[in-house]
Amino acid sequence: MTTAGVVRAAGTGVGAAWRGAFGRLWSAAVLSSFGDALRTAALPLLAASLTDDPLLIASVTACGYLPWIVFGLLGGAVADRVDQRRAMWTVDAVRGLLVGGFAVAVALGHASIALLITLAFALTTLQTLFDNAATALLPALVDREALGSANARLMTGQRVAGGLLGGPAVPLLLAAAAFTPFAVDAVTFLVAAALVASLRTSTPEAKPRPAGSTLRREIADGLLALGRDRALRALCTATALCNVGMGALIATLVVLVTGWLHTGPGGYAAATTAYTVGSLAGGAVNSRIVAGLGRIRAVFLAGTVQIAALLVIGSVRSLVALVAALAVFGLMGMVWNVNTTTLMQQRSPADMLGRVSAAFRTLAVAGVPLGALLGGAVATAWGPNTPALLTAAFFVLSVTALIPARGQYVGGVARKQQVPPRQAA
Repeated sequence: MTTAGVVRAAGTGVGAAWRGAFGRLWSAAVLSSFGDALRTAALPLLAASLTDDPLLIASVTACGYLPWIVFGLLGGAVADRVDQRRAMWTVDAVRGLLVGGFAVAVALGHASIALLITLAFALTTLQTLFDNAATALLPALVDREALGSANARLMTGQRVAGGLLGGPAVPLLLAAAAFTPFAVDAVTFLVAAALVASLRTSTPEAKPRPAGSTLRREIADGLLALGRDRALRALCTATALCNVGMGALIATLVVLVTGWLHTGPGGYAAATTAYTVGSLAGGAVNSRIVAGLGRIRAVFLAGTVQIAALLVIGSVRSLVALVAALAVFGLMGMVWNVNTTTLMQQRSPADMLGRVSAAFRTLAVAGVPLGALLGGAVATAWGPNTPALLTAAFFVLSVTALIPARGQYVGGVARKQQVPPRQAA
């Protein structure tokens, strides 16, 4: 890393890391995901209790992604300059205090759409630094060849905690009190911060930065590194397109379940749980899919199957059909996420990983706020099922964008003599 980065401890690998640094990072990520699931499921339900306007409800989701457009690239440049571990635990501590304060506001009856939007914007602003630091930290904790497995284990654990446990717990916590999910989320942030702070990683001496180096120049270098890599460029374009649709789907899913299917919070919990169960299956079968197809083709397959699932979600008025389609959608979503993240980590220069990650995430997430607002407008004009069909259309464009990279060698290049040349994915 350029300054105050971390280096891999001798002898680590996923097996050893379960008992060391990776195990603590995994525990912190899983615990934090449990709290995140409580908050992200409770926020739209709280918003729906404050207003019946789909556009206002969607605005909460939109403002939860907007900071990636404003601060995402800056967060990546900062992540390459600082100690990633310290940045992560500091951000989690601050987010814990913010959500704790919000829980108090809800308990006192001061919740409002404006407050929900403010909280979503503030948490995601901090997340731009946290996520880029976490992406840059993982390759320092596990061997390069184990990154795919490590990412799958992290994401699978997060799905278990976030969806299988966190999602179904929301109705129970809301039954106790409206502020309870947010109070629990605050605690998970603080405990996760303590776990990350306890990581013991070596840090090399800070390297002198090139003369005239500025954050603006370093951000530009990250964008150029992403643009020069054909495989990552195609993946970023495809992810950006599908995320416009995902913004529409995520922002209006609660309206689809409660307004179109008339199933209430229980149906919403069943839908999110089905997505999680599918994601767990995706984490389990991902390695087999990659072994047979390679990483790029695995992503292509994932997007294609997700199109079919979205058509079912938007056209079949049945909770059973919705649950089944979301399970398939979640399975292939995990395949997509694991392989795009792994490719980014494997192909990026070690001292630029934070910036490449930021460029990828910012460009990919940029369409989510637009999609969320578009989904709210479409649901208002043509019904709560139409955002799912709109999402399917964007996924068609996304898969099309992947076609030029399907046959490409995706092993990458060596990371400045730190590791051997990459093998084909």
